[in-house]
Amino acid sequence: MIKRLISRAAMAAVLSIPVLAIAAGPVIDVYKTESCGCCGAWVEHLEANGFTPRVTNVANPAEYRERGGIPHELGSCHTAMIQGYAIEGHVPAADIKRLLAQKPMAKGLAVPGMPLGSPGMEGPRKDPYDVLLVQPNGKTTVFKRYN
Repeated sequence: MIKRLISRAAMAAVLSIPVLAIAAGPVIDVYKTESCGCCGAWVEHLEANGFTPRVTNVANPAEYRERGGIPHELGSCHTAMIQGYAIEGHVPAADIKRLLAQKPMAKGLAVPGMPLGSPGMEGPRKDPYDVLLVQPNGKTTVFKRYN
């Protein structure tokens, strides 16, 4: 009887591990300055959409943009890395999920600047903006347009 209980408990523990692993979304490393509120709001957007952010406050997020191969002119206030891709700026979580599903040959995605209405930049108005796919050569194409 005791062996059966231990066996069932062990089996339950083993079976629960994959469920817990599935429950946690993809890990995304975010590099931002400590004082940036919109970066914090973007991290909350990621969490709300199933990602597991690991946030590192850094003195100069531009260094991480450069490491990810994102051209300077596409810069924003934070850079993230996920599964070998760089994510620059206020990229919507849905676009990151699409990137990970499609796995294009690219450096990553960028939303240059800090457009109002993008995730983390919510406010009284929404400006149109593009999410850019950054090609290995640094050139870009529109990945998604928001009007």
